[in-house]
Amino acid sequence: MSNNVKKSKEDVSLYKGVWVLAEQRDSQLLSVSQELVSEGRKLADDLAVELTAVLLGFDLKEIGKELVAYGADRIIMVENQELKHYRTGPYARVVADLIKQYKPEIVLIGATHNGRDLAPRLSARLQTGLTADCTKLEIDPQKKILLQTRPAFGGNLMATIICPEHRPQMATVRPGVMVKEEPDYKRQGNIIEVSADLSKKDIMSVNKKEAQIIKMDSQLSREDLFTKITDIVKAASKAVNLEEAEIIVAGGRGVGSADGFEVIKELATTLGGEIGASRAVVDEGWIDKEHQVGQTGKTVHPKLYLACGISGAIQHRAGMQDSDIIIAINTDSAASIFEVCDYGIVGDLHEIVPLLNKAFQKVEVA
Repeated sequence: MSNNVKKSKEDVSLYKGVWVLAEQRDSQLLSVSQELVSEGRKLADDLAVELTAVLLGFDLKEIGKELVAYGADRIIMVENQELKHYRTGPYARVVADLIKQYKPEIVLIGATHNGRDLAPRLSARLQTGLTADCTKLEIDPQKKILLQTRPAFGGNLMATIICPEHRPQMATVRPGVMVKEEPDYKRQGNIIEVSADLSKKDIMSVNKKEAQIIKMDSQLSREDLFTKITDIVKAASKAVNLEEAEIIVAGGRGVGSADGFEVIKELATTLGGEIGASRAVVDEGWIDKEHQVGQTGKTVHPKLYLACGISGAIQHRAGMQDSDIIIAINTDSAASIFEVCDYGIVGDLHEIVPLLNKAFQKVEVA
């Protein structure tokens, strides 16, 4: 598939380098950004170009060092109190201006709530294509273009999309898909500090290493700042963080009903893990979508994944098959989940899971 928009063909040779738009919350780097920098490092090496991480916010110095440790050669850091929390207008304006000036050939963005809001707006401003929710990225060895793979048709097949004529090639990447490499805090990188005066019509960029001043025509207007954040209220319920979980107890159609998930929840609580689910039970309304694992849900890499009453359709397996240890419980001995599990138990989960729960409750953790 080709991902192009209707505009005149560009000289793609003017574009060079791989960019990752790093995302932070309260001056803490999100895990998906660490994953993207690790993946971006591989793509940049394949193309023999620099990897740049772009970071917007306030009080970002330590995050910049962290991005270098994960593999970035250069950090473009834009600090302003107005950018401390994400807002569509100013973020889209600043990032679009940076891309127009530096002309990277590839831009990667995490498929988070913010990333999914920002990416299409950048694509429209830059008049280039965008592939959303990618699960695999590669460089074509002959054409040297980005191969962007994502689930299609409800996860029933995988589509590889290219953007051969326009730049940058842009993709959002699902959290938890890419492997996060170990950081090397001895790495050195160039940090470019950009001052964004959002009350004026331009942004001044200062490269401290090269003592070079670059003026950027930003033309920030009232439309870019038409919203104001007055307060941030944390949700009362605990957020589901499947991508970071070390233990996941997941239920499928075999749980039988929404009430049937109680045994799954009890075991997850005992193990200190998170609750996962197959798409089938989410579609049934037995549990919220934020618990869904699979091609159309979340991709996870826990140390322990317990699949209870899950048949093991390929769409679900794609989201959990890289777990360190997989234990499957199913009444059907021929279920596909047994093809990928390390340990399999044939039987009724409503009998087996409570027994496991009682056994684990007796275990004393040293």
